[in-house]
Amino acid sequence: MTAHQLRGAVKHKAPGTRIERELWESGCRIVAGIDEVGRGAWAGPLTLAAVVAPRERKLYKVRDSKMLTAAEREVMHDRIIEWADHVSVAHATQEECDELGMSAAQKLATNRVLSGLGVAVDHCLVDGNWDFVETVPTTTVVKGDAKSISIAAASIIAKVTRDRMMTSWHAVYPSYSFAGNKGYPCPRHKAALEAHGPSVIHRRRWAFMDDLRWSGIRRVVDNADDPQLELF
Repeated sequence: MTAHQLRGAVKHKAPGTRIERELWESGCRIVAGIDEVGRGAWAGPLTLAAVVAPRERKLYKVRDSKMLTAAEREVMHDRIIEWADHVSVAHATQEECDELGMSAAQKLATNRVLSGLGVAVDHCLVDGNWDFVETVPTTTVVKGDAKSISIAAASIIAKVTRDRMMTSWHAVYPSYSFAGNKGYPCPRHKAALEAHGPSVIHRRRWAFMDDLRWSGIRRVVDNADDPQLELF
């Protein structure tokens, strides 16, 4: 299998442009698909990508990022950059996730990613059932990264960008295995936290931080109303 081939398991699971075309035909000129990655991580930023798909140019082999291998995502990342009319990536840092809470941090990153497109967006498409955009008319699409090519493309851009960042942090903090877990919970990551405490890129609002045996800055608890923070 070459880098430009897809495994048989995902060949017939391509997202389409039906949702985008309905919006184009209704008068929306610029339609942006948005997706995020990193919301459930213990370390690193929350990353959002926005992609504006062209009306006339097709791009094959775009899939939900979770369906692709790391090598396939890398190939598609570069192809999406060349194909799309507009692409933007933005982050909420681990400090902002702590200070604001995850929901507000995601809204902050959304404002940044839309500003980064450099064009006025008429309508947004987001994966799931939560409209976190607020500033632009938005359609929520459950399993959107499997249905909308714009959302699927954004999922790949966001995933590859954040994975590259976390791999670079692995060289600085190899004990946490960021190259493998990308900052997400796993037994090896948990063991490293128990042995070394959190690094400067760890989020400190997780309830798990209360149980770490280390001396340092305690977990941020104000505005800690997100049930996600109780995981693990």
